[in-house]
Amino acid sequence: MLDIHSQAVFADYFVICSGESEPQLRALMQAAQIEAKKEGDRRPKGVEGNPADGWILVDFGDVVVHLFAVEKRAYYDLESLWHKGRVVVRMQ
Repeated sequence: MLDIHSQAVFADYFVICSGESEPQLRALMQAAQIEAKKEGDRRPKGVEGNPADGWILVDFGDVVVHLFAVEKRAYYDLESLWHKGRVVVRMQ
């Protein structure tokens, strides 16, 4: 999770993660939406992409969740693009 609030006006945080298959990406997308609803009564403002494309964006407004297939994550390299963002949480 990157804190980008000082670099962007459209969001405060990026959550960036990888999935190793279409079913796993679909499950991550569903889990993000379920937990946001359960923990904060939040629904996404929009969802872009799909598991078959290897990229999904779930926009909760101040938090944007990016879900990538491994090769797409390496290609888009958001961590480098937003390198001035502060790493809040890193899990492997």
